[in-house]
Amino acid sequence: MFGVDIAFNKPWFLLLLAGLPLLWIFSFRSISGLGRFRRFFALGLRSLVYVLLVFCLAEMQLRHTSERVTVIYVLDQSESIHRDKRAAMVQYVVKDVVEHRNPARGDRAGVIVFGREAAIEVPPYDDNLPIQQGKLEAMMQVRTDATNLEGALKLAQASFSEDSAKRVVIVTDGNETVGDVLSVARQLAENGIGIDVVPIELSSRAEVAVEKISLPSDIRKGQPVQVNVVLNNMTEATEEDDGKVSGKVIVVRKQGQREDVLIEQPMELEPGKKVLTFEHTIDQSDFYTYEARFVPDDRLDDSMPQNNLASAFAHVRGEGSVLLIEDWENPGEFDYLVERLKASNIEVELMQSNALFTSLAELQRYDCVILGDLPRTSGGGAGDISSFSDQQIEMLVRNSQQMGCGLLMIGGPRSFGAGGWSNTELEKAMPVDFNIKDAKVVPVGALVMMMHASELAQGNFWQKVVAREALKALGPQDYCGLIHWSGSDQWMWGGQTGLLPVGPNRNQMLARLNRMTPGDMPQFDPAMKMSLAGFNAIQGQGANVAIRHMIVISDGDPSPPNGATVQAYIDANIKITTVAIGTHGPAGSAPLRMLATQTGGKYYAVTDPKALPRIYQREARRIAQPLVKEDPGMIPITYPHEVLEGIEGFPPFDGYVMTTLKDNALVDIGMVAPVPAEHPDNATVLATWTYGVGRTGVLTTDAGKRWANNWTAWEGYDKFFSQLVRYAMRPTDNQGNFTVASEVKDGKVQVVVTATDEKDEYLNFLKLSGTAVDPEMESRDFQLRQVASGRYVGEFDADKSGSYFLSILPGPGEAPIRTGANVPYSAEFRQQRLNSALVETLAALKPRGGEAGQVIDGEFAIGRVEELLDVDTFRHDLPKAISSQHVWPILLVLCGLVFFEDVFVRRVTLGTEWIGHSYRWVHAKVFGAPQQVEEEDRMERLRVIKERATADYDERKAAARFEVGLDDQQRSGSAIEEELASKSPSTSALSQKKVPLDEGKQEEDSYTSRLLKAKKQARKKPPGGMDNPGSS
Repeated sequence: MFGVDIAFNKPWFLLLLAGLPLLWIFSFRSISGLGRFRRFFALGLRSLVYVLLVFCLAEMQLRHTSERVTVIYVLDQSESIHRDKRAAMVQYVVKDVVEHRNPARGDRAGVIVFGREAAIEVPPYDDNLPIQQGKLEAMMQVRTDATNLEGALKLAQASFSEDSAKRVVIVTDGNETVGDVLSVARQLAENGIGIDVVPIELSSRAEVAVEKISLPSDIRKGQPVQVNVVLNNMTEATEEDDGKVSGKVIVVRKQGQREDVLIEQPMELEPGKKVLTFEHTIDQSDFYTYEARFVPDDRLDDSMPQNNLASAFAHVRGEGSVLLIEDWENPGEFDYLVERLKASNIEVELMQSNALFTSLAELQRYDCVILGDLPRTSGGGAGDISSFSDQQIEMLVRNSQQMGCGLLMIGGPRSFGAGGWSNTELEKAMPVDFNIKDAKVVPVGALVMMMHASELAQGNFWQKVVAREALKALGPQDYCGLIHWSGSDQWMWGGQTGLLPVGPNRNQMLARLNRMTPGDMPQFDPAMKMSLAGFNAIQGQGANVAIRHMIVISDGDPSPPNGATVQAYIDANIKITTVAIGTHGPAGSAPLRMLATQTGGKYYAVTDPKALPRIYQREARRIAQPLVKEDPGMIPITYPHEVLEGIEGFPPFDGYVMTTLKDNALVDIGMVAPVPAEHPDNATVLATWTYGVGRTGVLTTDAGKRWANNWTAWEGYDKFFSQLVRYAMRPTDNQGNFTVASEVKDGKVQVVVTATDEKDEYLNFLKLSGTAVDPEMESRDFQLRQVASGRYVGEFDADKSGSYFLSILPGPGEAPIRTGANVPYSAEFRQQRLNSALVETLAALKPRGGEAGQVIDGEFAIGRVEELLDVDTFRHDLPKAISSQHVWPILLVLCGLVFFEDVFVRRVTLGTEWIGHSYRWVHAKVFGAPQQVEEEDRMERLRVIKERATADYDERKAAARFEVGLDDQQRSGSAIEEELASKSPSTSALSQKKVPLDEGKQEEDSYTSRLLKAKKQARKKPPGGMDNPGSS
């Protein structure tokens, strides 16, 4: 009735209702003492309690049947579909909902977009779709480099409600690249969800793809190497066009930053696949990258250039090599070290800090990387500043942690914390921290930043970036303040003083930076006076501030400071660095240049805002100068260490960079400085540890140019540095022979390792583990399992395009096996045709209780989607939705209430006299009660008293062992009547005043006293008196 039915989840419990008659039989007897009405009422309540309990056990439900239909449109937004067709999808679904949704029935419509991921654009909604101007906001959450139909259908299934029939309309080309859509689609059909499909025909266009370049898995130096390049011409031949595409194939081999062209061959490709094969020889051990590229003669013959490149990797084992990176502003400082390492048969290659590596592949040829007295940022002017990016630092760390390469830092006045490396990933990889956490060990620095770059394009963004970079370079004990204009010159934090220690306040400072909105500062002088007061305030508070520095960024239009303010900065030895940005013309400002010159600071003229972070990194290094400890003639204190084996005694050295030894059991200390003796943890000279699968180490003094120049003439120089470098280098020898092959397929990289010993016999039961570093420098661990004799297989997800570098560990102490895999482009760029088979299979699935779906064919273009509207996607050929609602918890509560009423009826007796009394009392209070009513009420009470007295007399008479004579009965009756008469109320008696009488006259026998008197007289008679039949 009304679309609502009653159902039971466990109907077999309803058999207990057969026990209801037994309940009536036993209950009818047990409550026989109740009155007729109460008896049947209690029996009814008890029966209701029993029925409700049975319904609860059977889990009673209310089932609602709905005519509503919900349709969710699933739109394929992957890159294999042209942008115009993706826009037409939105137009189609909006018009289809307007055309076919039945508002009276309460139909709903929703939209899900998907690529590699799926996201809800519009949840099921009982109105027309609120998509404005065809914009899909959910696309910000979706990567379009893959087609994951499985994920989209799972999300659609989870988005349906139970109170309507369900249908999914899939708009796609059917080219699934991730997942298994058919398994999910069958589950949808099993659950009664219908599937319609709108196929997207991909336009016929000329297309050539380089599918892959393959190399042998075991490449040896000096032997020929066969290279295979697979090309696929996907152009369809027609009567007018034979489909041939002309162009040239170029194969290059990269070795570090060197690039050699192996082949450049013109080719005419017929439709279909073609394999280009050639041979070449590798004469040097190294890590190589091969790239194959197809360049068409006519651009129109290749519609997707993204799939014209493929790459592969080859690792030819040999003697290890070392990369030493030095500061380009100070070249030649490590020439002597390089010369001595080469004399010890260690191959060393120099790299300048302004020509750094750009990929992880370039680092694979080296077994150890040395940073020699290298600051993070170098350069004197805004145009020639160079620095390590966060990504390059990440490459260095991952190359050691995951790929097993050694990483060493050699000191100097521009290294460690003094070089701006604090709070970076490189610091995490080293056995020491680059900051000193105890202000008593070294003096601290103070930095104030004045922000006036709001008129720069994206000025607020760049000011936040440079402030964050400066905070990174400061130590925990250093002070920092920031002044900006917001209606007036204001400190960003720190109250009136404005400068706070960075360590305990770093997170708070970063949070406030995110809310900073600096305005256009009218003049410099007030802000400079505030800064000077802040510097003096922290000095007055007892802070051991050794260096005070200020950085001003501005376009130069505020009024310059007066001479007295500038002189106060000069007298306080506070240097001011100025950064001029060009917002009102070319970069450059005479007042800013003069301010920097007068105070001894640095002046920068910036045209590219990307140079600003590097400038602030460089300037913040000035605050870290107290970390440099110079004390001539120090003799290092040594500890047992593998690097120091066979070395007895070190010459004196004159300085080092102070650090803090990490509190970790893996850290091995080799040398410490004698000064400061009370803080040996801050006097580390040599320390190493194992980081991931690689080794990292620090030598906080230099290699002989400034502080350790006595070491260059020392006979143990070669031995010490060669042992240090070899200790850190990645192992190159294994006890067995390992060949590695990798293949990219279905979004995964499969790695196959074949292991043999020196006798070419298979190595079994090895515990191989691997690590992959993806194009975004994220590491992925994977395990290899043995599948046959000497054969091990593992795999990992590769959902990003780019190079994956693999490191496989054969066992403890073994050299890692390195290789790589490349995903040159997404599988989306391989698809050129509609997958009609998948489309028809999806539409043919028949939902339980309904009809199979339809393939909705028609022209699909912007402004021409009306033909698709002929099919009603809201048609009701699906099973009606039945939603269930459990009501047994409500019945259980009701059962408890009825049970209470049942007990109340059986145990509590309620009279009805109180009703009349209550009524009369209320009536008297409201309307007043007449005297007659009061007299009648008194007479009624007297009659009740009489009845009770009569009953009491009869009871006593029955209990007595004698019979009262007639005269006694009459006398007793007369006494009662006299008592009643004497106590009968009268209007005159009520008004008369009672007069006291004599005690003998006013004493009258009460009814009870006369009964007692009669009883005493009866006892005085002879025993056989009344009961003796013979008496007279």
